[in-house]
Amino acid sequence: MGINTRTLEITVISGENLRVTEDAYVVVRAESLNCCTTRTAKDDGTKLLSWNEKFLLDMPMHARSITFEVQCNRFKGFRPLGVARIAASDFLGGAVPENGLQVLSYGLRDWEGRRNGVIHFAVRVAATSSSTEECLNSKPAVEPVVPRKGCGDRINVGGNKSNEVAVGVPIWWNYPNII
Repeated sequence: MGINTRTLEITVISGENLRVTEDAYVVVRAESLNCCTTRTAKDDGTKLLSWNEKFLLDMPMHARSITFEVQCNRFKGFRPLGVARIAASDFLGGAVPENGLQVLSYGLRDWEGRRNGVIHFAVRVAATSSSTEECLNSKPAVEPVVPRKGCGDRINVGGNKSNEVAVGVPIWWNYPNII
């Protein structure tokens, strides 16, 4: 952990109601080029994807949000399925202590701004200080999680390169209109 960063312990739990036909994975980043990537998960017909993977992610002190991107491999590249950008103020400096575990659910939006499922995750500020240039997996160290190529890539939107994403909104804010 650097002087100007804090380490977040993030557990990507699951996604639901995603319109997906391929195996999907989640890329998590905190306003930096460093990112963590889950293994792929397959929809077994229940519209529920389960990852249950824990990461340590360095978040710069100036960062105001973390981003969860659900993606899938498609032919030669990747295809974004849904994005949620979560304000750091939603899980830092609130009623829950920073090192207290918070389980959150946010709606995902596709690149055209349409709803595409919900992502469930847990977050807390990690108690230990360790370098997390690579993501750490909470499962036995048989197969370490390696950041997937393309984490820093931009996608084509309407023929132009874009970094724009829809801002994540907690799912409970508009409860009656859930997907």
